[in-house]
Amino acid sequence: MENIKDRFLRYVAIDTRSDEESESQPSTAKQLNLLRLLCEELKAMGVEATLDEFGYVMGKIPANTDSDIPAVGFIAHVDTSPDASGADIKPQIIPNYDGEPIALKGVPGLYLDPQEFPELIGHKGETIITTDGTTLLGADDKAGVAEIMAAVEYIVEHPEFKHGPIRIGFTPDEEIGRGVAKFDVARFDATYAYTMDGGEVGELEFENFNAAAATVHIQGRNVHPGYAKGKMKNAIQIGMELNCLLPLEQRPEYTEGYEGFYHLISFKGTVEEATFSYILREHDLEKHEQQKETLRRCVQAINDRYGEGTATVEIRHQYYNMRKQVEPHYQIVEIAMKAMEKAGVKPKIQPIRGGTDGANLSFMGLPCPNIFAGGLNFHGKMEWVPVESMEKAYNVILNIVSLYAE
Repeated sequence: MENIKDRFLRYVAIDTRSDEESESQPSTAKQLNLLRLLCEELKAMGVEATLDEFGYVMGKIPANTDSDIPAVGFIAHVDTSPDASGADIKPQIIPNYDGEPIALKGVPGLYLDPQEFPELIGHKGETIITTDGTTLLGADDKAGVAEIMAAVEYIVEHPEFKHGPIRIGFTPDEEIGRGVAKFDVARFDATYAYTMDGGEVGELEFENFNAAAATVHIQGRNVHPGYAKGKMKNAIQIGMELNCLLPLEQRPEYTEGYEGFYHLISFKGTVEEATFSYILREHDLEKHEQQKETLRRCVQAINDRYGEGTATVEIRHQYYNMRKQVEPHYQIVEIAMKAMEKAGVKPKIQPIRGGTDGANLSFMGLPCPNIFAGGLNFHGKMEWVPVESMEKAYNVILNIVSLYAE
């Protein structure tokens, strides 16, 4: 078997950054480079696999036992976040990590420091993979991809390993909220599934944010600055004013647990016009609707001051909290807990401070909790993953399959 570290490094070498400005499916053609590779690798293992027109890879492994076992699926996304470059990734491999700051050698003076990221201390003695500080790493979610593919390889090479029907899914565009927009649940043909898309070892999640994206457009008025008094409307300044109307304490850097947030993810503009893009997150649906209304009131306050039509907002739904869809099938959470315990991992049930493909899949009729993939500090140059964490996730997959067979 190819070891999981080498498999992971092969996958992160392929740039799969998604693009929220694109209207195509997948949003970037380069995601297909990895999707095609995964489909061909599954076929080479003897797995029935397809890649459809929307960029979904689906694989099917038939049961090798006569028992009536529900089909269980494992899903990961191939795209990396638009928040940082995913091209020409130069991973750093630190064996037997000693607990000291790790220099990210692509940027002089940049360190992954346990004083800022104390989770590092819990992985002393392990093999850590980091970025070089110039790109993200891609552990979100190529760690999950590598873990699933390693588990498939083990299953097909060990016919004595008893299992029911297994389904494999790889998706594009999860990072931009469109991961399963055209996913054919009926064709996937699983009773239950798990996304391998969580963070630290032990994470097990079946509730997530309700999520929306919002785009605020500011129409300004440009006049020569020497003659601008009483005439100019600076769209950039007005947009900044609107942003300051939103609750400061509800920015991501001030929230945790079940607390929601407004997150300004980008802005672009000139004096004449500007666009501010937000994501809105809240676990409680009623509070989530209140978030939307707060943003609309802020837009209206700007229009009251600068004239109707100065600010407009478009709010788009992304996904809902999957908890109410998963709880009626709570045994799938219990199986995942038992699988972790068999792998020597203490389960940590917690809310996802984000979302996964599993949220939308759960509302599409496929209950789908989320399991750790092992990476940390996703979406940026400080991302890292321990090899041992990926190995534990791989073992959890095999244990889940075995428990369903039992």
